[in-house]
Amino acid sequence: MKHKALPLEMKHKALLFLLALAPYAAAFSQSPVGYAATSSQPLPSSQPQPSDTQKVITRSTMVGAGPTKILDTYLSAEHFSGTGLSFISSVERHREGKHWSTLIEHEANISSVKDRAGKQQELEAAYNLYWGKLYNWQLLDGKLRLQAGGVANALLGVIYNTSNSNNPAQARAHLNIMPVGTASYHFQLFHKKMMARYELALPLCGIMFSPNYGQSYHELFNRGNYDHNVVPTTFIAAPEWRQMLTLDCQLSRTFTLRLGYLGNMQQQDVNQLKQHVYTHRLLIGFTKRFSIIPRSL
Repeated sequence: MKHKALPLEMKHKALLFLLALAPYAAAFSQSPVGYAATSSQPLPSSQPQPSDTQKVITRSTMVGAGPTKILDTYLSAEHFSGTGLSFISSVERHREGKHWSTLIEHEANISSVKDRAGKQQELEAAYNLYWGKLYNWQLLDGKLRLQAGGVANALLGVIYNTSNSNNPAQARAHLNIMPVGTASYHFQLFHKKMMARYELALPLCGIMFSPNYGQSYHELFNRGNYDHNVVPTTFIAAPEWRQMLTLDCQLSRTFTLRLGYLGNMQQQDVNQLKQHVYTHRLLIGFTKRFSIIPRSL
């Protein structure tokens, strides 16, 4: 069977169509995925961008024991002293090349104290949450790091007098804004990497809960008799001195021993009531430092 020849005009149109497709065919043959990028923007790089710096996390866990001294004139005019235990967990996060870091710290305390005659006993328990931002300076070729910033401190606690039948317990609750500063120094001793760190926090302002002088909790909660029970505070009405000194010793690539001291002196003088809780703790625990490298897109 014979095929008819195409007219000359159709041949010219087919030739022009093939010439028009030639650049796309060449690009298609060179593309590894079967198509060519038509945008003039460069393709995303597989390397992390400058904003995707790796995150460095320092996590420490410690337990401590030491003396506790308590005075709460709402419960008793006597001074109480005894021993207590503390648990501290802290996490610090910062990105390499950045100046700001975030600090989150949990502190739980429990104490058993007695008066000077040994006849009355009080039990104290408290939980502190610290959250803040710190600005970092690296000095002496990175051996010395200074930090300054502020933390918000939320406290919930209770003091219970086992001898009182009327108003046996005093609730503790406050929210403070505290300036904080730290200094860390890296060195070597006995061929071991060491780091000494000192932290100091002082109160600036805040609010706290307190019953008024002569006011019972029955009046406050059952009858709803509010009497200046949410009190604004400053470093004058509610001074506090919290300091921590620690020494890290790297024993292996994955284990760093931490020894330290924590002193927390909290006072308040509001609503004609005085209270102080002084705690001193010898600490032992471990520290782990690791990095999180961002995944490339």
